[in-house]
Amino acid sequence: MLDFFGHEVHPHPVLEGLGYFCGARLYFALRRRQPDKAVPMEINLWIIFGALVGAFLGAKMLAWIESPSEYIGQDWSALLGGKTIVGGLLGGWAGVEVVKKVNGIQASTGDLFVYPLALGNAIGRVGCFLTGLSDHTYGIATTLPWGVDFGDGIRRHPTQLYESIFVLGWAFTLWLITRRHTLPPGVLFRLYLAGYLGWRFLVEFIKPRELLIGDLSAIQTASLVGMIIALGSAVRLVRRAKIMQSLAT
Repeated sequence: MLDFFGHEVHPHPVLEGLGYFCGARLYFALRRRQPDKAVPMEINLWIIFGALVGAFLGAKMLAWIESPSEYIGQDWSALLGGKTIVGGLLGGWAGVEVVKKVNGIQASTGDLFVYPLALGNAIGRVGCFLTGLSDHTYGIATTLPWGVDFGDGIRRHPTQLYESIFVLGWAFTLWLITRRHTLPPGVLFRLYLAGYLGWRFLVEFIKPRELLIGDLSAIQTASLVGMIIALGSAVRLVRRAKIMQSLAT
């Protein structure tokens, strides 16, 4: 618990809410500074709606598949409580693409979300870390000096903090790339997504998990498939941009 002016508050909803707030503020700030990358507000609201619905469904469904033993036979509160960022990102991406398809939107809309997603994720994972064992996002036991005892006497990998460091570092790396190279619209988002999914595929090996296919969990399977799709989509966008550039010249 966190002490907030004499009142105890749970760290997870506080930090998660702060992550959403800071991410949203950064998104609208970037939208104002880069109007050429923004779609009209009315269309943008539909895109955000599609992202939210897709993210909600994706986060829940993958969480249920990832840890079925925690949800089978449980009440609705337990089912609604589980979620995973990988499912949320993939579901949100799918939701946006459905909305764009229905409305005939051709423009790429994800690039402005990259840095807000990284910021919100980094802050939210601190909340996961402070929540401890009940959040089920900790790593396996370790003898490394930075292992953390979450209250059960076992020093574990603080994988929540690993993720905060990774997403901020990956976002900064992509920012450096965009300073040197002009990326076609949509490629930045796909690179961020592919990098994050690649990270999740690897870090899950040092986290408790239930195996789904071979030695892979549901999150790892979804991360691997999503990473391949995101990279393939990025390559297609780069090739299309080169073709359009050659035709223009």
